Order: sequence, then structure tokens, then C-alpha cells
Amino acid sequence: MKMRRMLEITTLAMAASSFLLLMTIKSGAQRGRAQAVECSSGLRPVHTFSIVARDPVTGELGVAVQSHWFSVGSIVPWAESGVGAIATQSFADPSYGKLGLDLMRAGKSAPEALRALLAGDDGRDVRQVAMIDAQGRVDAWTGAKNIQSAGHHVGRNYSAQANLMSNDQVWPAMARAFERTRGDLAERMLAALDAAQAAGGDIRGRQSAALIVVAGKPSGKPWQDRIFDLRVDDSPEPLRELRRLVNLQRAYNHMNAGDAAVERHDNEAALREYGAAERLVPDNAEMVFWHAVALVNMHRVEESLPLFRRAFTMDRNWAVLVPRIVKTGLLPDNPQVIDRILSVANQR
Repeated sequence: MKMRRMLEITTLAMAASSFLLLMTIKSGAQRGRAQAVECSSGLRPVHTFSIVARDPVTGELGVAVQSHWFSVGSIVPWAESGVGAIATQSFADPSYGKLGLDLMRAGKSAPEALRALLAGDDGRDVRQVAMIDAQGRVDAWTGAKNIQSAGHHVGRNYSAQANLMSNDQVWPAMARAFERTRGDLAERMLAALDAAQAAGGDIRGRQSAALIVVAGKPSGKPWQDRIFDLRVDDSPEPLRELRRLVNLQRAYNHMNAGDAAVERHDNEAALREYGAAERLVPDNAEMVFWHAVALVNMHRVEESLPLFRRAFTMDRNWAVLVPRIVKTGLLPDNPQVIDRILSVANQR
């Protein structure tokens, strides 16, 4: 009897969950219809080019986008580790991002989720949407009333899509670049965006860009699962700025890995990571400074001094910081060591 009661409770819970999900989809469709009315009343659309993709080796999922529209990263890209990635654009309905991830998290494939949301959207003809799930199943939609040139290309583990382009070679160029480029998922998606721009890009020009990459397997800590989460909201060269930020994020990812290695008392791994970060961004005083601090705490003071000197030369305030972090335990409370560090502040 107890087991039967547990099964009844489980069945009721599953039914309730399904009902709530269907109601959420219905609500999203209603919002989509309302937005379509707004668009027909003069609301400017978010036309753009984008790519959703999955790395079959790491399982990483990502979205990258550029548009002649302010802050495109706040509207178009959606991604969740272990679930999927979505781009919602043209007369963009952001609920496709939220509800699409909800459906995939509940077990629907990306094509199933996309079909379900399109079926409930009276404004589907002005939408452009692409979805990919954690298994690499992918689909895209370009509504009949997207402003030309508009279209998409669905490939293995990716979809490239664009609308309001200067010509119809933009999304094929994105597909070729993604397939031919070597490197991690971020690098391949950036190559796709560069190819789109080189092929003609948005007929209106360029303004903003964004890139998200999430880990293949969720850690249970979403803030750790976002490998890249970058936005350029307003720039005359958004792709150039996005590449700069991706490089900087790579460097800080190495710094974070170095800090984690220090916590594990793996000094050699820590120094490798810190060194990799500095090679990516050699003029970043903060990276140099904390690398030097780590060396001191490994009792390698002499090795730290050239790094401290570099940091102090870039900005004297790092020398002011040295005695302050002694009080928090980040440097040893040893006057001889601190004096030795500060002695290089005036050296060139």
C-alpha cells in the first residue's frame, strides 16, 4: 500500500509539472502575439546574424551574435549548461529563450521545443529562431515575413541564421567558416561572425555583439558553468571588441585555474596557469601582481621580484597595496620579505 501511494503521488506530481509547463508555453505564445501587434505598430525589430553550436568533444554549448541594434546580447542569446542554446531574433520574442530552455530541460529535443513554441505563436512569420540541445540535435526557423535577405543553414552540431542582410551569402559564409576553423567553440563561433561581416553583414551596419559558452556538464553552480558570457552593447567595431574580450576572458580563466591549483597546493600547475594568462595579456598589471604574490607564498621570493617590478612600473598603486594585503594574510607578515618586495618599486 505504501509503495502504491508513493507511485500515485509521483504520477500526480508529473501530471502537475506537465500542466504547468503547457500553461507556461501558452502564456509565452500570448506574449508573442502581443509583441507581434507591437511590432506592426512601429516597434523596431532586432535583425541580426547569429550562430548556435555545440562542441561534440567537450559538450560545450554556445551562441554568438552581431547586430545593428543596441545591446543585442540582452535579447538574442540564451544558453544553459547540459540543456541547450538558443538564438531568438528578427522581431525577437525573448520568451523563446526562456521557454525553449524549459522544454529542453524537461526532456524535449531542440527541434521538438522549437516546433511547440512556433505552433503557439501567431507571430511566427516574423520570427527567426535557432535551437540546439545538449545532444547536438538542432533546428532553425526563418519566418516568411523576415526582411530579406534572410535564411539559415543547419549543419552538424550548429545552425547559422541571418536576416536583413546585404545579400544571401552571409549565412552560407558563416557555415563554411565554422566548419573549417580549428580551435575551441568560442574561436569557431567568432570565425563565423567574422565571415558574416566579410560577406556583407547587416545591411544597416554594425553596433553590438555577444558571445556565450557554457560547460558541457552542469556543475550545479551556474555561475561556474559560464565559460564565456560577454557583451559589446555599443561599438563601431563590435566584433573586434568582442575578440578582445574573449582573449581577456581566456586569460582570467587561466588565472582562476591558477588560483584553484594554489588551493590544491599544486604549485607547478598554478604557475603554468598564471604564465598562460600573462602571455595572453602581457600588459595586465593585476595578473602580473597576483602571480608574484603566489610565488612569495611558495617561498620563491627572488623569482617574484621581477614580476613585482613590472607591476609597480605599470602602476605605483600596486606597491601601496603590498602592506595592506599583509594584514589579510595574502602575503606573509615578514618585514624582511615585504621590504625586499618594496625595494624593487624604484628600480627600472
